Amino acid sequence: MRKIGFDSKKYLKEQSEAILERAAKFDNKLYLEFGGKLAYDYHAARILPGFDPNVKLQLLHRLKDQVDIVICIHAGDIERKKIRADFGIAYDADTLRIIDDLREWHLHVAGVVVTRYNNQSAVKNFMNKLERRGIPVYAHRPIQGYPTDLDTIVSENGYGANSYIETTKPVVIVTGPGPSSGKMGTCLSQVYHENLRGVAAGYAKFETFPVWNLPLDHPVNIAYEAATADIADVNMVDPFHFKAYGKVAINYNRDVEVFPVVKRICDRIMKRKNLYMSPTDMGVNRVGFSITDDEVVREAAKQEIIRRYFRYRCEYAMGLAEKPTVERVKVMLDNLGITEEDRKIVVPARAAAKEAETQKDKGNDNIFCGAAIELPDGRVVTGKNSPLMHAASSCILNAIKTLANLPDKLPLISHEVIDSVGSLKKDILKSKRISLDLAETLIALSVSSPNNPAAELAMKQLSVLSGCEMHLTHLPTPGDEAGLRKLGINLTSEPNFSTRELFVD
Repeated sequence: MRKIGFDSKKYLKEQSEAILERAAKFDNKLYLEFGGKLAYDYHAARILPGFDPNVKLQLLHRLKDQVDIVICIHAGDIERKKIRADFGIAYDADTLRIIDDLREWHLHVAGVVVTRYNNQSAVKNFMNKLERRGIPVYAHRPIQGYPTDLDTIVSENGYGANSYIETTKPVVIVTGPGPSSGKMGTCLSQVYHENLRGVAAGYAKFETFPVWNLPLDHPVNIAYEAATADIADVNMVDPFHFKAYGKVAINYNRDVEVFPVVKRICDRIMKRKNLYMSPTDMGVNRVGFSITDDEVVREAAKQEIIRRYFRYRCEYAMGLAEKPTVERVKVMLDNLGITEEDRKIVVPARAAAKEAETQKDKGNDNIFCGAAIELPDGRVVTGKNSPLMHAASSCILNAIKTLANLPDKLPLISHEVIDSVGSLKKDILKSKRISLDLAETLIALSVSSPNNPAAELAMKQLSVLSGCEMHLTHLPTPGDEAGLRKLGINLTSEPNFSTRELFVD
């Protein structure tokens, strides 16, 4: 039974009220910058057990008659094909997914803004795709001297040169698929245009992390640093807040560093001196008030830091991250007095790989891999690779057999089905590897279930695995990773390659 440490219902109620209260302070027109993930915020769900990954969508649905939504995406992220790690899709594809999610919740998307646009051909193709599907698209070009040249920024050559985004609701949510997407600039550009039109609009931020009313060294806030170690975000006491009110509030370096400039821009655009005295003042965040069990969220946050450590080590091995990123998270682990072995399933996974290696045939130089998963009741089930299937496949089959109270040696997939899939891969698809990855294994399991009652019974247990923790002693193949993601399993892996080949399809 998973322990709960966060009250999503309380959070939903208080956050809704806080947003509307902030909007009322302006001319009933608030541009609210939404930081973090709008939908499927699994980071928050992992470190705040009880946090609904889609609570922000629920929040917007509750306010749907009062909100418009604008989505920002940085042109450079489209050009570089930047990937959202938890879904394995590029930011431009994630933008399309966000629009689909919002439509399912009956939420209105006023438009997509491509920020820092500089006529990149790949970006133009993306804009064309959106426009031809009936979605309004706006291009905001870089502003010379941003963010320090205030006279240029707040002028017809700065924000004034940006296209005005038509909105009709009192609260405009400005979000994006990832950090540094230009959300703040878009908000302030809109506030500038609104004020030219005689509307005294305002600006505020909604950042889930860091949690301003938790201590600086609280694991929940440290987990945020771990999540952003690749861009070197650092939490700190908000010096402006302490100076103005004599109270400690936690913020992060980028907000603190840019606050003097943002404050001057806001003062000039909104013509209201000292509206905000600190970056914390700009925020609208009730997360800290909805934590119900501090010990539960502390432990969950520590586990998330370990996950991030494994992720960055793997990304470093694949050439996607730099060594200082890995070292930053290692220091966090050391400061908290925890190690990678404090993740419960790490040692059993390594033991499974060792067992596989001791059972190998003479002359077999394959790389042997192990996997372990923790079931909802705390039991740990392992698996190892073989000529027939990957370690992840073996582990998942063992897990659902355990949940269904089936004998360990009972086959769920017949050898005939496995051989048939293997022949397809080898003889027709010309694959070098015939062992089944997890995606293939799940299809083979579904094919077997009509004629195998045990397979049918085990398949019904797959949904139970959502939210479970799993560890692999090697980097997952694309089929393993896709299968585990769709099952909703929280995966970590060692920075070891499962094959000596450089290209893995």
